[in-house]
Amino acid sequence: MDATTGHFHSHVERILDALEKQPGQEALVHRGRRVSAAELRGLVYGMARALRAQGVGRGQTVTLLSGNLPETIAARYAAGLLGCAVNHLYAGLSADVHADILRDVETRTLIVDPAYHERAADLARRVPLERVLVLGGSGAGLDLVELAAEESTEVLPGSAHPQDICTIRHTGGTTGHPKAICTTFEQCASIGPDWSGEGQVRTLVCTTLAHAAGHLADTTLHCGGTVVLLDEFEAGAVLAAIERERISHMFLLPPLLYQLMDHPRIDRTDTSSLRMLTYGGCASSPARLAAAVRRFGPVLNQFYGQNEAGAISWLSPQDHDPRRPELLRTAGKVMEGVEVCVRDADGRDLPAGEHGEICVRSARVMKGYWKQPELTAEVLRDGWLHTGDVGFVDSDGYVTIVDRLKDVIVVVGGHVYTVELEDVLNSHPQVLQSAVLGVPDANLMERVHAFVVRTPGGDVDEEELRAMVRDRKGTMYEPASIAYVDALPLTDAGKPDKKLLRARAVELVDSLRP
Repeated sequence: MDATTGHFHSHVERILDALEKQPGQEALVHRGRRVSAAELRGLVYGMARALRAQGVGRGQTVTLLSGNLPETIAARYAAGLLGCAVNHLYAGLSADVHADILRDVETRTLIVDPAYHERAADLARRVPLERVLVLGGSGAGLDLVELAAEESTEVLPGSAHPQDICTIRHTGGTTGHPKAICTTFEQCASIGPDWSGEGQVRTLVCTTLAHAAGHLADTTLHCGGTVVLLDEFEAGAVLAAIERERISHMFLLPPLLYQLMDHPRIDRTDTSSLRMLTYGGCASSPARLAAAVRRFGPVLNQFYGQNEAGAISWLSPQDHDPRRPELLRTAGKVMEGVEVCVRDADGRDLPAGEHGEICVRSARVMKGYWKQPELTAEVLRDGWLHTGDVGFVDSDGYVTIVDRLKDVIVVVGGHVYTVELEDVLNSHPQVLQSAVLGVPDANLMERVHAFVVRTPGGDVDEEELRAMVRDRKGTMYEPASIAYVDALPLTDAGKPDKKLLRARAVELVDSLRP
């Protein structure tokens, strides 16, 4: 809030102010296009005025269905400048899920990438939208880029109020219908760490802007850096971009980091420009992380958080020590301004080292789920967000996540924590990656099932892996069945798709029944 004018200065306006300071700075790179800070800033103001002329205003929901285009970033900022709630869809979801989300969040304006014009036309028939705007091209609606070109690029004061909803983010939908998570403009005011004193920042975005990469792009532009956009993750293209563009910062989910490590060109690529390789979003393998540190150097930075909770903890590059695998199994230490406690099923706080649900309190905790007060009340109790993650905090303050509450496998004799079992499987030299889940047997008792990706040429069999698990974790953790796959299916965000894997496991188990 400006003390002299009383105007709330949103994160969008702060990013636009940063772009103004270095107008000639290369802000965005995409497919050979190089967009300057001045061009991006002008496009945002032009788009905001074009949206306003179309009747878009404060408090409305604007939904984006778009890839990693420069225009995607501009449209997101333009809608935010007007005080709209921005909802960015994962492109890989089905048309039915897209339509459900549009209805849920009462979308009035859909902004689409030309690549998705057929999906946009389908959605427009299903959902009562007021307008569909296209980021260039034609066929599905008005061209927002053309409309913006006709508008002034002069400064347009923002319309957002601190408690207005800024973003509506949906869970990935890997375990059920996506939930709409709301955060306010005041909560989004913290753009991220200040990298301005670290030298030139060149960030590679190779995962969807609808996920964590979008926040990384905001942080980069706010500190005067450059964002290099790839349309999707492909390990060879990522390696080439790191070398060609002298990338300093990037974000990957662990499965994508493994793909990068396994690419045949990894040892022939100059990655010396990397200063921070951030990963997170799902469980990671300590063995693979140690290998990554040895390859890339002390640049790995683990982030643990949730859309509902914001940032919770981080494992610094200094803590990524291959000689200390116990640290690589953790999610690091709790971040400044965040409180964490571990509670049992009765809501009692547990001492250091005991397993329970991770609960979080901070200024970044979501406002709630969109128009779902009962669901909001389930996870927000007494000022604490109940994350649904099972874990513990050790005596040194390191957080370790062992499972999701709904993924804990209840077996005869106790509970199997899937992350702990995946860590054991991944430690075998012939295992690249694994995913563990519970599958009901004929008596509806859950049995432990594992999907395993072997190294090229690897021939480790089920009995060898079972014996290793029995030796390290006991018979309770021994998988009832193991299926070998070439790769784990991933969600649009890049996480292992356990909903799809569970369906495959059920089919496999059913086929083996007499």
